[in-house]
Amino acid sequence: MANLQLKSVSKIYPSGALALYKVNLELKSGEFVAVVGGEKSGKTTLLRLIAGLDETTEGQIIVGDKDVTQESSRDRDVAMIFQGNTLYPSLNIFENMAYGLRIRKTSNTVIEQRVKAAAEILGLTDVLYRKPKVLTTEQKQKAAFGRAIVREPKLYLLDDPISGISPDVRERLRSVLINLQVRMNGTFVYASKNVNEALTMATRMVVLREGFLQQVDTPANLYDYPATAYVAFTIGSPTVNFVNGATVEKDGDNVYAVSGGVRFPLPENIVKRFASLDEYAGTGKKIILGIRPEDMTVGADGFIKGTAGTVEEIAGTTYADCDCGGKLSFVVKAEGVKKGDSVTLCADMTRVFVFDADTRLTLLERDEGYQKTDFADADFVPLGYAEEEALKKKFSLPKKEEKKKR
Repeated sequence: MANLQLKSVSKIYPSGALALYKVNLELKSGEFVAVVGGEKSGKTTLLRLIAGLDETTEGQIIVGDKDVTQESSRDRDVAMIFQGNTLYPSLNIFENMAYGLRIRKTSNTVIEQRVKAAAEILGLTDVLYRKPKVLTTEQKQKAAFGRAIVREPKLYLLDDPISGISPDVRERLRSVLINLQVRMNGTFVYASKNVNEALTMATRMVVLREGFLQQVDTPANLYDYPATAYVAFTIGSPTVNFVNGATVEKDGDNVYAVSGGVRFPLPENIVKRFASLDEYAGTGKKIILGIRPEDMTVGADGFIKGTAGTVEEIAGTTYADCDCGGKLSFVVKAEGVKKGDSVTLCADMTRVFVFDADTRLTLLERDEGYQKTDFADADFVPLGYAEEEALKKKFSLPKKEEKKKR
């Protein structure tokens, strides 16, 4: 049985601002699902709607087998952990963790058992009877986790709870969360601005852009089969290289994407997946080509000439930002390259992405490398960019009308 279902959930604020548009989502019990996206993508709004802290404009929210759309947050059997979750300073850690159980009139025996069991899992047994002010940042956040898990809810909602913490503490708390999810067999929905962190934690990911669902899939599928240019940009670091406004040309049996005087050869595996090729080849219709930095290198047999700019190390690999003229620039793997060097760039064209320049939707069909999940979300097709922009405009108040309301 699904542990969470969202059916066409939308949130439009009284001002007319669109926060979420017709989001459909299904989670099974025991999943760890991350929600990612940029500023104002709707991550926190999504969690607040599930928790009942905000009301939906339309749609249904089902937790377990219960429609909770009209239920108060208290009756939804979910726990939410915020960034910098505040503990009650006058209560010791035991009472902070027990607080949610006490207001639900849980027996003292159950409270004692659950709090002490959670404290042992979290390594808080030695500080259970101390006040928050004497605890470290790490211990305080663990206590906030503990306050949520002692309730044993159907669903855990985490709104970037470990952001703003030093990297070493954040790393340890991330391990704590992964361990908690496994030990509790809990269903976790984790919203984060840190995409790389989410990639290492989640079994599936939800990608949002300014309130619109882009794709729901496994980290591997999002990386290799992005449904939109935004997903390709969001998943991966360094971010994907885009060749904007390219055209498609045929030369006999060969197919090329052409931009800035450079002809990018499209290999057989890409042409085979390019189902609408005839609509683009030789018609002048624009595409966006995407090539990940890790799929580009500096080499003598390269077909793109450029000049190396900034050189930096990212996660143990050296990358250079190369200016190739004609508005073309690429971040590429560049071991031994220095700023100012003339370079030729190689690209593994078997791994490129092709998007329509207007809709920004993928033009490549999935192949046998795509590992499809059992969820209906896997077949979701997002709206095109222009459709999203039109809907945002539709729901936003005209400036004059907005001023009148103030």
